[in-house]
Amino acid sequence: MSTYDPLIGNPDDPRRIATTTPDGRRAYIPRTMANDPRTAVAGDTLAYERLRIEHDFEFWCVRCVKIKDKLTGADIPFRLNTPQRRVLAMLEDDRLARRPIRIMLLKARQWGGSTLVQIYMAWIQMCHCANWHSIICSQVKDTSAGIRGMYAKLLDNYPEEFWPDGVRPQFRPYERSTNVREITGRGCRVTVSSVENQDAVRGADFAMAHLSETAFWRASPSHNPDDVIRAICGSIALIPNTLIAMESTANGVGNYFHSEWIRCRDGHGDKRTIFVPWYEIDIYRLEPDDPEALLASLDEYELYLRNGLGLSLDQINWYRHKSREYATREKMMAEYPTTDDEAFSSTSWGVFNRNAVKRLRENCTPPLRGELMTSPAGPEWHDDPCGRTAIWQMPRPEGRYVAAVDIGGRSDRSDWSVVLVVRTDTERPEVVAQWRGHIDHDILADIAARLAEWYGRALLAVESNTLESGLSGRGSFVLERLAEQYPNLYCRGTDRRPGFHTNRTTKDQVVTELIGYVRECAYVERDSDACDELLTYQTAPDGSYAAKPGCHDDLLMTRAIALHVARTDRPTHIPASYYRRAYW
Repeated sequence: MSTYDPLIGNPDDPRRIATTTPDGRRAYIPRTMANDPRTAVAGDTLAYERLRIEHDFEFWCVRCVKIKDKLTGADIPFRLNTPQRRVLAMLEDDRLARRPIRIMLLKARQWGGSTLVQIYMAWIQMCHCANWHSIICSQVKDTSAGIRGMYAKLLDNYPEEFWPDGVRPQFRPYERSTNVREITGRGCRVTVSSVENQDAVRGADFAMAHLSETAFWRASPSHNPDDVIRAICGSIALIPNTLIAMESTANGVGNYFHSEWIRCRDGHGDKRTIFVPWYEIDIYRLEPDDPEALLASLDEYELYLRNGLGLSLDQINWYRHKSREYATREKMMAEYPTTDDEAFSSTSWGVFNRNAVKRLRENCTPPLRGELMTSPAGPEWHDDPCGRTAIWQMPRPEGRYVAAVDIGGRSDRSDWSVVLVVRTDTERPEVVAQWRGHIDHDILADIAARLAEWYGRALLAVESNTLESGLSGRGSFVLERLAEQYPNLYCRGTDRRPGFHTNRTTKDQVVTELIGYVRECAYVERDSDACDELLTYQTAPDGSYAAKPGCHDDLLMTRAIALHVARTDRPTHIPASYYRRAYW
C-alpha cells in the first residue's frame, strides 16, 4: 500500500525539490515555491505554511480540507489517492504552463473524481484568483447541490490561521438567488445548475465549469445537453487558470459524452482525457486464501490482467469475486472497466461485436468538410468547415462506386437523411463520402444525384419503403425526382423495380451481411459516428433489429444497403415515365 505523505511531499515528483522547513523538518516542496522570493523570508512555521498552501495543492488539502469518509462517515483530512494524484498532475501541468485547463475524466466507481475536481476549483478560488466565478452542472440540480455541499463543508472547517486576508470564508446568498453563492472576502461566486434548468447559464461570467456525469444528461425537446455545454464552455475565456472539467462514468455509446471522449482521446478536441481503470483504486484488492491455486486457475482474461498488465494476485482475486455478482463478463467490464473501451461496453443484446467495432474504428479519421455545388462543368467542391458533406477520399478516375440513400425527416427532431458513397473496386470496400442532415426531400434528391454523379456516376440505391407501401409521399417523390436527373439507379427483382425495399426479410439479410463485414473488418469505415451506431444496435426479444432507444441507425443502414448492393452492382437506366406509369 502507498506510504504517501502530503505533509512531507513526494520525493519522486520531479516538480518538487528537497528542503528544510523552519521547524527543522525534511520536506519536498514544489519548485515554484522554492523559486518564490517570499520563501526565503518566511521565517516562522505559520508564514511558511501560508505560502506553501498557495503552491502545494496536496499540502493545502491535508491542512485545510475536510471530507466525509465513505467507510466511517467521519470528517477527515483530504488525502489524495493514487488516481486523484494522477489527475492532479495533469491539472498542474496545464496550470503551471499557464495554459487553459481542459480535461475529460472517464471514471470507474468510488475513487473521488468529482471530489478532486471540485476541491481543485475551490483551491484556485481560495488561493489564486479573486472574482473567479464557477458553475457546477449535472443532470438534476440536487446532484449539483450535493457537489457544492463539499465546498460548504470545506469552508465551514477552514482553519482560522489560514483564513484568506483574515476573513472567515463562508457561503452567502448572492442577490437572493437560490442557485448562486458568493465566498466572502474573495468575490467568487459558485453557481449550481442542471440540464433541466438552463436559466443559470445564460449571460453568466464563468471562469471554471464542473460538468458532472455528462453521459447521463438526457435530451428532450426542451433540454438539449449539447446546447447547455456549448453555452457554458463558450463563455469561458482561453486564458490561464480557467478550467473546464467534464467527468462521468460511462453510459454506453452514441451519447454526447462518448462522442466527445473519442474526439478528444484521438487528439481532435480541446480536452485532455484521462481514464481511471478499476485496478488503480486501492480498495479493490482481496488477499487469496491459496495464491498458488489461484495462479493455476487463471482464465484467459485473468492471464491478460496478470501478464499483460502486471496486476497482483490480490487484485485479480478481487476481480474474480466481484465478477460473480454479474451474469456476464461484459456487464462486469461496464461497471469495473480495465480499458476505456470496456467502460463503454453496450448491453449483451448488442448485434455487433465490440472488439470488431474497435478494430473498425482504427481507420476513422476527421473528414474534409464542405458542399458539392452545381456548375456548368459539373459538380464542384467547395471547402466549408461547417458543411454537411464529409469527404475522406476524392473521386478517382479508375474508381468504381456505390451510393446509398436513407430518407429521413425534415425537422431537427426527426430521423436523419443520409447519402453514403462507398468505393467498391478496392481490396475492401471503403467509405469515401457522406452527407447527413435534415432537409426537404426534393433537395435531398438533388444532393444524392450530384454526389453520385461526382463519384463516377455511382450506382445509386435509395431505400424505398414509403413508396413500396403504396403511399404517394416522400419516397415516391424522391425517386421520381432522381429518375428525371440521374441515369444509374439501382433496381431489383424481375420487374426491375427501382429502389431498395427494407422489410423484415431484407433487413435481416443486409444486417446479417453487415455483421460479417464488421466481424471480419471486410470493409473500411471512416466515420466514428457510424461505429457508435454499430454499438447501439440491438436485438429485440422478438429477434428483430433496432437502434437502442434514443439512438439512430441511419448511418448503419446506408452501409448495410451499400455493401449489399455492391455485391450485384447492376447499373440500369430508369426513365422518369416508369414512375408515372407505375405509381402515379
